[in-house]
Amino acid sequence: MQITPSRPSRRGPRIALAAALLAGTALAGFAAGNAGLAASGPAAAPAGPVQAPPVTGLPDFTGLVASVHAAVVSVTTMLKVHNTAMVGPGPQMPFPFPFPFRMVPGGPMQPGPMQGQPVEARGSGFLISADGYIVTNNHVVKNARSISVTLTDGTRLPARIVGTDPRTDLALLKIDAGRPLPYVLLGDSNKARPGQWVVAMGNPFGLGGTVTAGIVSALGRNIGDGPYDKFIQTDAPINEGNSGGPLFNQKGHVIGVDTAIISPSGGSVGIGFAIPSDTVRTVIAQLRKSGHVVRGYLGVEAQLITPAMADALGLSHGNAEPSGALIASVEPGSPAARAGLQPGDVIAAVDGQKIGNPQDLAVDIAAIKPGRTASVRYLRNGKQRVARIALAELPTSLGGAAPAGPAAHARVGLALAPITPDVRRQLNLPGSVDGALVAGVAPGSPAAAAGIEPGDVVVGVGTGAVHSATEAADAIRAAERHGAKALALRILHHGQPGFVAIELGNGPKAG
Repeated sequence: MQITPSRPSRRGPRIALAAALLAGTALAGFAAGNAGLAASGPAAAPAGPVQAPPVTGLPDFTGLVASVHAAVVSVTTMLKVHNTAMVGPGPQMPFPFPFPFRMVPGGPMQPGPMQGQPVEARGSGFLISADGYIVTNNHVVKNARSISVTLTDGTRLPARIVGTDPRTDLALLKIDAGRPLPYVLLGDSNKARPGQWVVAMGNPFGLGGTVTAGIVSALGRNIGDGPYDKFIQTDAPINEGNSGGPLFNQKGHVIGVDTAIISPSGGSVGIGFAIPSDTVRTVIAQLRKSGHVVRGYLGVEAQLITPAMADALGLSHGNAEPSGALIASVEPGSPAARAGLQPGDVIAAVDGQKIGNPQDLAVDIAAIKPGRTASVRYLRNGKQRVARIALAELPTSLGGAAPAGPAAHARVGLALAPITPDVRRQLNLPGSVDGALVAGVAPGSPAAAAGIEPGDVVVGVGTGAVHSATEAADAIRAAERHGAKALALRILHHGQPGFVAIELGNGPKAG
């Protein structure tokens, strides 16, 4: 299976974002309640059969297409073969994705030139102003040596890049036609609802002016493309070359930019993704003004709160699903560090807006202008607190089992050992890192089920820090003596900080 950003179509060999939470993308709080973590679930549906309004007929899109087709364009980029990467049967995005399939830019068709010969790649775009501003995908124009745009009347014009935003995969181009051009309006993607009819237009496989129709399949999809994923999912056929093209609602307003598909072969199987127009509007306004996007930066790395993690941290709230952004680490010297935020804190809200998960935090903080003071509500040790934090600008860049150590825990399945100078050197641990080395993990144990591996470093138990194997062992035993059903460990796993919840079940308690 393959997840493919609707990529440009190319003539030449087939060409082929880790959320920067530490750099400031995991950033906003979640709703308050008594504990600030419980998301209010949907109201219970009344008993009895579900009644649906009758479907009276299928829509006719001829009028819609006739009114907007002149604003949809084909985008052609000239590349060099050395800018591409051969990755098998289809082009692949130049970044990793956490999928058992590949994400491929929706793009060009290509038979194969010799190394160094120019490659022509084709994608899609749409005009948003009479003076020639065009929205497309960043991956359509990335590494372009030159760019041209073809209008529906066949006119081909050179285009320049006004600005790009790799984090959202958007780009803004400009052409000069010497005359006013037809353009389309951005709609309100917040009003999109699953089941609504939508129309996609673009240049799939180099076939300009192609129209396909379908419905909104789902909203708010996170496909691992970047820290701000909230894609609209649609079953309107999207193929290579559709990248950057518009997704229209029935009013003829653009509610999304076609960007990616899931596919085993590179063709449409009815699962496509579009960047919501509300995101497009914000990003394109900044690109048009300054050529780049400025985002707020808090300086935390956050993670999702699972039910087991909520139990381990004492955050459970009845039967409601836990919500919020659990801080796994705080960047030294960041706004969060200066405000006193700590690993184990749970951000519940930012400026009164509920935070349901780390993605909400990333999106909300990014939307705040650097230098502005934000009100961040968070939970620490069961108590709600509020911090006023002046945000900064998001930076542009953003091991077989060892012998068992002195602290072993049959119920948890961990063997802990001190961090010796040799261990510190082998793991490349900074001098500021203290804790306990995971020297062994019992097969089939709760620790193994939680994904802990030998070579991980335990730096905290619950919300408290530990500075040695003895402290870690004592803290684990204390939690067991108190009858904890789950245990939260803060660890460094392959150098990355985070919390891991270990479900203890009903096994024997440590004495």
